[in-house]
Amino acid sequence: MELNLITHNIKSRLGIAELNDMQKAAAAEKLPATLLMLAPTGSGKTLAFALPFLRSLRHPDGKVQGLVLAPSRELVLQIFNIIRPIATDYKTVAFYGGHAMSEEVNSLSVTPDIIIATPGRLLDHIQRGQLSLYDVSTLVVDEYDKCLELGFHDEMRRISGRLKSLRTVILTSATKLSELPEFLDMSALKTLDFTKGKTDTAVPKLDIKRVESPARDKIDTLEALLRTVASSDTKTLVFVNHRESAERVFNLLKKAGFPAGLYHGGLEQLDRERALLMFNNGSTPILVSTDLGARGLDIADVKSVIHYHLPLTAENWTHRNGRTGRMGAEGDVYVIVSEADNVPEFVTTDHDYMPPTDGEIPESKWTTLHLNAGKKEKISRGDIAGFLIQKGGLGKDEVGVIDVKDHSSYVAVPRGKARDTIKALEPYKIKNTRVRITQVRP
Repeated sequence: MELNLITHNIKSRLGIAELNDMQKAAAAEKLPATLLMLAPTGSGKTLAFALPFLRSLRHPDGKVQGLVLAPSRELVLQIFNIIRPIATDYKTVAFYGGHAMSEEVNSLSVTPDIIIATPGRLLDHIQRGQLSLYDVSTLVVDEYDKCLELGFHDEMRRISGRLKSLRTVILTSATKLSELPEFLDMSALKTLDFTKGKTDTAVPKLDIKRVESPARDKIDTLEALLRTVASSDTKTLVFVNHRESAERVFNLLKKAGFPAGLYHGGLEQLDRERALLMFNNGSTPILVSTDLGARGLDIADVKSVIHYHLPLTAENWTHRNGRTGRMGAEGDVYVIVSEADNVPEFVTTDHDYMPPTDGEIPESKWTTLHLNAGKKEKISRGDIAGFLIQKGGLGKDEVGVIDVKDHSSYVAVPRGKARDTIKALEPYKIKNTRVRITQVRP
């Protein structure tokens, strides 16, 4: 694919007028190549690897040419939403757990040019004999270290054994790799290191504060902190180390009246999806998460990160903090420490902070409505916005973030108007489709 066409599509379809230094450097790489791209979260890494990835592809020829592997469903969708709009004339598909297998099989009725997938789901398709990767010439493994951490080594090795025409390999990570894949030829590896301020977008502006908890159980300190730093207009991420802890902290916050959501790997895929979109649209401006939420999530404008538990590794410290201060914006990081904690050397703070005890619990301005129709029913964001304004009686500024999935859609509306809006919409169809509308509870 020609670079001029790629950059034109980036501008016209993604609305990005100018590439940053890292993206320009990646676009200029001579191909074929074996590249390791090191870049902080929030620096535009996905678009950076997309440039050489698309440049390496032949004209569409009815065969799979490009493959991107990523460790999570959320990251697969983030990459898909960037590559698909700019890869004009190329059929791009996404495969991941939690997605209907029948729909993925149908998408293979015409062979795609580009596949973006989690390793496990892709291997499932291969073992079913539903696709061939023989002609794949370019492979990207995004968040390679996270793929290893989540146990995808064997799956990636088995997939790589099917890639008989591979010429270009791109690995990405936010931190330096302790090991390289032995199942790929890394002999001519070139490293593009943008972790040390080599781009004009990579340096976050973080204010890291140490918060002393007088009790080993830090929940009272967390609640006092949230009363001070959380609000209906900002997003706050609270990190814990274990699923059980996430459940406990979430339940205690909900019982106290905080507008909180929950995110960890033990949840059903639908619950994880809803937790993220409700965090993103402001319905639950506080999200309690394990380290699953530290990477690969496309969530803008996170104002505060709170370490309820200290991170177990330097990488987790980096990735957690990378959720805020993205693209050079300012962000606040709070580290809650009790006498029971052994603070590792990699946890460094700028100063101490003691939250006041008289703060108020923040209230969410928004709530989320669910519609049981989406892309497959030819429903768009514009259709939903018009439906809510024309039939639901909402003003333009009362229609919040809209997310359209395959067979469902979600929209944020003012919390106090949800019931009346649902009632007003009951008699009407949207694009001649009868939909059921319900309010989503965290």
